[in-house]
Amino acid sequence: MTSKMLVWILVALILTVARFADAQQGSKPRRIGYLSPYAGPEPRFEAFQQGLRELGYVEGKNFFIERRFAELLRSLAEELVGLNVDIIFTSTTPAVQAVKRATSTIPIVMILAADPVDAGLVSSLARPEGNVAGLTSISADLYGKRLDLLKEIVPQLSRVAVLRDPNFSSRSPKAYKEVESDAEKLGLKLQSLDVHQPGDFEGAFRAATKARSQAGIHFNHTVIVANRKLMTELALKSRLPMMLNDAQFMDAGGPMSYGAYGPDLFRRAATYVDKILRGATPRDLPIERPVKFEFIVNLKTTKQIGLTIPPNVLVRADKVIR
Repeated sequence: MTSKMLVWILVALILTVARFADAQQGSKPRRIGYLSPYAGPEPRFEAFQQGLRELGYVEGKNFFIERRFAELLRSLAEELVGLNVDIIFTSTTPAVQAVKRATSTIPIVMILAADPVDAGLVSSLARPEGNVAGLTSISADLYGKRLDLLKEIVPQLSRVAVLRDPNFSSRSPKAYKEVESDAEKLGLKLQSLDVHQPGDFEGAFRAATKARSQAGIHFNHTVIVANRKLMTELALKSRLPMMLNDAQFMDAGGPMSYGAYGPDLFRRAATYVDKILRGATPRDLPIERPVKFEFIVNLKTTKQIGLTIPPNVLVRADKVIR
């Protein structure tokens, strides 16, 4: 995997935090390092900042944020470790893996890792061991719900296209089998649309049209996250209803999404930072699961592809874009 591909799977950010709510008056302000692979900060970062404010941290008074926006995750992770920061906060599995490779001693608080045990980030959710704590997005466990929603929304749904990169990780074949099992329970058949690079998307959607797939889902693999706008545009052009994994894909113009509520995960991550900076060790902090989920519908987009959302489904949406 190239560094260019790796950067886009980050989805968001990697940052460091220092705790000093009880610092004595006149003490030197501490620094927080924030690393994002994008041109600007990930929108949900504000929820993390809000979580810190609720815990008594005051930006500009007793701490400052050093912002860095760059593409090379590994080297910048090593740079942060070289600064001997107190703690590192990072999102998505590849980002956590990069930081974990860079340090085995500095505490790491993660979010948005789909399966941290399978990825080798922690020994178990109940007792992480090592230096990683935080929250999992359990995205892989939500495909059954996404397929169920699609079946309610798309009339006579029988075939669903799945965009994925089979070479993304050693777990990819197993993950696809799990989704396939969910589909079988609903009487659905899957069509694998394999994409390895941006140039593969157009052919993938042509294949979906040719095979008469009536809806689509996707995995959060590097090439897909990096090209979510392209994926969404081609899906709309093909008039293929896509059930996306979370709100960040909706920002690219998606028709609907279902997943863990990102801002809540970011806010809750602040409590892990607080506990560790007060003396707790990551190995003793169980990995938490999402408690809030979000179903979003974009009626502008669904109308564009000729899809009508049934009233009994629309009323269950947490957010409706009109």
